[in-house]
Amino acid sequence: MSTAIYFIIGLLFVLTLVGTLLIGKSENDKMKKYEQEGNTAKDELKRSWEYETSSLKKNIPSLLIIYTVVIVASFIALAFYIFT
Repeated sequence: MSTAIYFIIGLLFVLTLVGTLLIGKSENDKMKKYEQEGNTAKDELKRSWEYETSSLKKNIPSLLIIYTVVIVASFIALAFYIFT
């Protein structure tokens, strides 16, 4: 039974890692696109403002959901391990 718990926790870890990397990759792709378009001070200021507002609305809630699910599932797996 302990092997199943390790498998579940490992799977949750991998899913969390993949979700985090996907969010990071999307941000990296945006930065590459901005670099190809050219840089002017006005464009950089506009992008900076857009990033600050969109990051708080999109990336942080996504990461919060991912980590909350993993933490809750880990506690459930731990409780299952302790009480069975």
